[in-house]
Amino acid sequence: MVYTLSWAASSTAASEVLKVKHSLVWSLVILSLVILPAQGARAAQAAEVRDAWWYLEYQVGLGPRNPGSAGHRELTQFLQAELARYADTVLVQDFSTVYDSETLAMRNVAGLFLPEGAAAATTTAAPPSLSPYMIFGAHFDTRPRADWDPDPAKQSTPIIGANDGGSGVAVLLELAGYLAERRPPFPVMLAFFDGEDLGTTAADMFLGSKQFAAAVNPSDVMCMILLDMVGDADLKVHMEGYSASRNPALTAAIWDGAAAIGYGSVFPRATRHYILDDHIPFLERGIPAVDIIDFDYPYWHTTSDTIDKCSRESLSIVRDVVLEAIYGGRVQRLFSGM
Repeated sequence: MVYTLSWAASSTAASEVLKVKHSLVWSLVILSLVILPAQGARAAQAAEVRDAWWYLEYQVGLGPRNPGSAGHRELTQFLQAELARYADTVLVQDFSTVYDSETLAMRNVAGLFLPEGAAAATTTAAPPSLSPYMIFGAHFDTRPRADWDPDPAKQSTPIIGANDGGSGVAVLLELAGYLAERRPPFPVMLAFFDGEDLGTTAADMFLGSKQFAAAVNPSDVMCMILLDMVGDADLKVHMEGYSASRNPALTAAIWDGAAAIGYGSVFPRATRHYILDDHIPFLERGIPAVDIIDFDYPYWHTTSDTIDKCSRESLSIVRDVVLEAIYGGRVQRLFSGM
């Protein structure tokens, strides 16, 4: 299957952005996303090896990453730079929102990883034939206030968000290095959503995923798998209710894969919570989506959501389950007719 679409592409040098018309042989998203240069797998061999724990420590070291903060700006830049080391294409999507009477600039960041043959074809004049792509997503912003903190004096304090905001990003960034070295069997996009945790109601939360889901062509997306709050040292990932009820086969395939590689006790086959999260905008567009989340986390939206509540092992388990979803064949077979 070959897709064609004209894009607004950009070549960046320092702060200069030059927009030109560019024809890309893939209708991944509409023109609200901008293409940036990426070195891709060419840089992978020389790149420093970084695992999910390294990425989690890095994020926590930036402090709170709520929109408008210095940590948020630094992390946004880091995500772009890190994906440029590994991905075939880096895409950004800018938008803004008003919070506490202040207009905040926000940005989604994504990296595209192509199968071996398709990656080679993008360097030639002939357009590649590409299968639909799979999206793995996580939000990278942290909550601007600890509204569930047991100490009322701390409830207006921005949280560190080691688990809620940091853990999913950490796993996906480690995955980026893996995908650069071992090409996926189908195109994979790693998407980092901004503005998930900013507001107080569903109407003013999940801002980045709403923008991103609105930009993609649903017929081009195999499925979307979300990672959120996956670093809990006492990890137990139950099936999320909206995921399991709307996409039972996809949810079962992921949990079957977890059991097949020895993590059945960590991924129990039972529904525990119905959670509004970044997968909902994709479900609303008819895109199969599953939320991998451990919502039984007592430090959620408190100042105690710190790295000591997370574990390297939990991040590694989720990484392995995601790799199984990509390379194990169970998920891919569900969409073999696309």
